[in-house]
Amino acid sequence: MDFGVVLQTNPPAARTVQLATLAEAHGFSHVWTFDSHLLWEEPYVVHSAILNATKRVTVGPFVTNPATRDWTVTASVFATLNEMYGNRTICGIGRGDSAVRVTNGKPVTMRELRESIHVIRELGNSRAVEYKGATLQFPWSRGSELDVWVAAYGPLALKLTGEVGDGFILQLADVDIAAWMIKVVRDAAAAAGRDPDSIAFCVAAPMYIGDDWEHMRDQCRWFGGMVGNHVADIVSKYGADGEVPQALTDYIAGRTGYDYNSHGKSDNDHVDFVPDEIVDRFCLLGTAEDHIAKLEQLRAIGVTQFAGYLQHDNKEETMRVYGETVIPALSEHITAKS
Repeated sequence: MDFGVVLQTNPPAARTVQLATLAEAHGFSHVWTFDSHLLWEEPYVVHSAILNATKRVTVGPFVTNPATRDWTVTASVFATLNEMYGNRTICGIGRGDSAVRVTNGKPVTMRELRESIHVIRELGNSRAVEYKGATLQFPWSRGSELDVWVAAYGPLALKLTGEVGDGFILQLADVDIAAWMIKVVRDAAAAAGRDPDSIAFCVAAPMYIGDDWEHMRDQCRWFGGMVGNHVADIVSKYGADGEVPQALTDYIAGRTGYDYNSHGKSDNDHVDFVPDEIVDRFCLLGTAEDHIAKLEQLRAIGVTQFAGYLQHDNKEETMRVYGETVIPALSEHITAKS
């Protein structure tokens, strides 16, 4: 199992770069950042600084979208960063959430998401692509390599991910829900003639090392609110008794609204509807042993990467314990079973 960190690009940017270099020092393989250019600093500028300050980590957005950024410009960013720093970029993409909604926009359609993935991946891999009636290719790009991982929750998005994604990003760490979603993606891949084992499966959630459960839950409750936005969209389309697991839909019954100005913040003041049980199920909290136990469950259902959000007050210590205890434990267990 690989391990990543998910950072917000809050100023000063030097702090984000510092956390990224610490992540690399502690053995994390990926550094991801939020991508909402109005709420936080422009991520791709910060990505360049991170890549310049590190030697090994792969860097990318968690996640970008096809609505607020021109697809060819997005691809050009990745191809340029790959030329500058080696092939160390990755593209996480979804239909659009915070970056779109703060401008009163709407997520793109499934068709647009599918098309954008194709255009970005082809150009980002130094290949030609048909786009708006023209054949396009970066004449300056040679040997660029770019995987595109798709963030999804609902049945149609999960199906699309299995059909076209290099990886699947699931932003919650509930083992039962993750198992259901991974199966949907794998089944869609098989139906499309793809090898399901070729798809990376990334589970992302807040990770907090500690023993004060009340404090840890309060620091990570924001995540249930963020996930609730996506769940609310799914429920409005499919209903609470549709294909989506009931465990994912029950908790949003008390949801009354959401303020994106508090998006992803530990002091989010409108997530009281998220119960402790959901925080515990969606996040990784507790001692190193608690984390290892849950990560082993996630690995057993096919998760190939865990990406931990660090929007809380214990960033450095959590990364240190992961580097010294959690990551080695998972590596040792994998080696022992192989």
